Amino acid sequence: MKVPVLIPRIFDHPHTYLSGKLEKLKPGSIVDVPFGNDKEIGVIWDRLEETSRNFKLKTVLEKKDISFNKNLIKFINWFALYNLVPKGMVLKMFLGDTSFLEKKIQEYYPKKVKSRIKFNLSKEQQKCLNKIKEFGDKFNVTLLQGITGSGKTIVYLEQIKQNIRNNKQTLIMLPEIFLTKQFNKRLEEYFGFEPSIWHSKITKKNRRVMWQNIINGKIKLVLGARSSLFLPFKNLGLIVVDEEHDSSYKQDEGIRYNARDMAISRASIENIPILLSTSIPSLETYKNVKNKKYNFTKLNNRYKNFSLPDAEIIKINLNKKSKNIWIDSRTLELVKRYLEKNEQVLFFLNRRGYAPFMICKNCGFKFECPNCSIFLTFHKHLNKAICHHCSYKSTVIRKCKKEKKNCEFQMYGPGVEKIYSELIQTFPEKKIKILSSDFLSQKKESENLLDDIEKNKVDIIVGTQLISKGFNFPNLNCIVVVDADFSGRGFDLRSTEKNIQLYNQLSGRAGRFSKDSIIVYQTFDPSHETLKNLLKNQQDKFLEEEIYLRRQKNLPPFTRLIAFIISSKSEKESFFEAQKIKKSLLFIKNIDVMGPVTSPIFKIKNKYRTRLLLRSKSNIFIQKEISKILKKINISKKIKLTVDVDPLNFS
Repeated sequence: MKVPVLIPRIFDHPHTYLSGKLEKLKPGSIVDVPFGNDKEIGVIWDRLEETSRNFKLKTVLEKKDISFNKNLIKFINWFALYNLVPKGMVLKMFLGDTSFLEKKIQEYYPKKVKSRIKFNLSKEQQKCLNKIKEFGDKFNVTLLQGITGSGKTIVYLEQIKQNIRNNKQTLIMLPEIFLTKQFNKRLEEYFGFEPSIWHSKITKKNRRVMWQNIINGKIKLVLGARSSLFLPFKNLGLIVVDEEHDSSYKQDEGIRYNARDMAISRASIENIPILLSTSIPSLETYKNVKNKKYNFTKLNNRYKNFSLPDAEIIKINLNKKSKNIWIDSRTLELVKRYLEKNEQVLFFLNRRGYAPFMICKNCGFKFECPNCSIFLTFHKHLNKAICHHCSYKSTVIRKCKKEKKNCEFQMYGPGVEKIYSELIQTFPEKKIKILSSDFLSQKKESENLLDDIEKNKVDIIVGTQLISKGFNFPNLNCIVVVDADFSGRGFDLRSTEKNIQLYNQLSGRAGRFSKDSIIVYQTFDPSHETLKNLLKNQQDKFLEEEIYLRRQKNLPPFTRLIAFIISSKSEKESFFEAQKIKKSLLFIKNIDVMGPVTSPIFKIKNKYRTRLLLRSKSNIFIQKEISKILKKINISKKIKLTVDVDPLNFS
């Protein structure tokens, strides 16, 4: 009997094999098959590939003891088509390492926690929970919105508890792996056992044990980053997407996809509910709530009725910037008030390093990356200039072309190291720490720092965007946004939306256990309308205004965008191939194809980049047509074509 077998390689179709003596080879069965001169793991697929060519068919070698369910096959088919990637590459993400299948299944016993903390829901929390329960256990999407500190997490943990009682599996997705340690602790305290954590940094052995016990249904609760979406759950009953608005759910390397949107698709295929949790929803989610496509419930008050922090706006003085001082004197006055009370202060700036770029005062030389079309960022603690795209490093010693000495560099713009340096000089007696990926390379390092912050052993924290997400620091009551930017500059049509979500989250980090808290916005533009809405806690007004603008300008969520990035070592070849692809795409009806244009960052890792942007109505599914065309185009092997459905970044 002929059987279709999908191989986890760059194939968009299954290969045809003979079943031989093997019986019960149903869709989802995991098998060994001969492939070339070797053997390969594959999965029995749902339909045979139609072909007019005659091949001598090989026979399936062996059937494994474990298998995928039919829903996984449906999801992989949908994921591949929606994101325009080969099915085999999606399957590869689900199969993980081949050792997962070759080695004997190791029993999993979750670590028990002796002391469990009992949480009492407020009336508002109970009301939200009751509403979620009313929506039922079949597929539905519910937005759980609440101001930061309102206790959204406790609400959905109660719903998870019910799901586990029903012997169902639960997936909680987080936007950053950095969050899992603190979040995991909260789950332990709540459930009385340790949930399984899944992300790219866990050991190979732990990944194998977890994968095996997820596919056999033994593991009931998984806490994970984007990649947890590709776990082979046997009996999934609920998905929770925490901080659903966060752009970190968008995978921008390798296979590009939005994990939040694909989680909704998976919930639909599994016919299970999915909860989206946030303080300010993404515009896509907000529109779906307005159109009653998604359910909605909201927490309007902080837990135990603690108020949101007060806010103060301080205009950045350009004259002072000439002296390279970024912390205003008024800001320092406010900070001192909280430090004197032995309370923590956070300085937030979403820029790594010491300075974004450097220029020689004498010859005008600018440190640029030789591989990418961007400036190098100066990192003081390493005394090196670094490219954040290709990781190129350079010393900062260079012979000046004008003077008979080394270049004398002027630093422009602040990074977290610059702010740290200013604070060390101002508060030499205080313990100051940087919370940034550059300083937390080791897992133990990050865990120790977070513990120290929680125990009030750190006076001042200087943090990047990491700090805004999900942390609960009891003694943090003063936050300073060093450079609050609402300009919408950059290569992202969602930049204003992201900024208001970011600053809203930040404000919620302060004053969770105090009535006296403040957030200070240092800004070049104190009169910006978005900032005014934020201060008045009128986020809905901003969302309504942004929805109106997007509709007027024919932008998402009212249209669908698909980006094509053509990369080559030759700039001419990149542009030529882009033109060729555009000609083929123009045969599709009801679309606009814009470009080709040179990418804003036109070179990354020594490859020149040209972009096309396809736009259609949001209610038209055009991926089928695009897929057919891409298969027919004879694309040069010298170029790399990346397709990005629903892009967030246009660099």
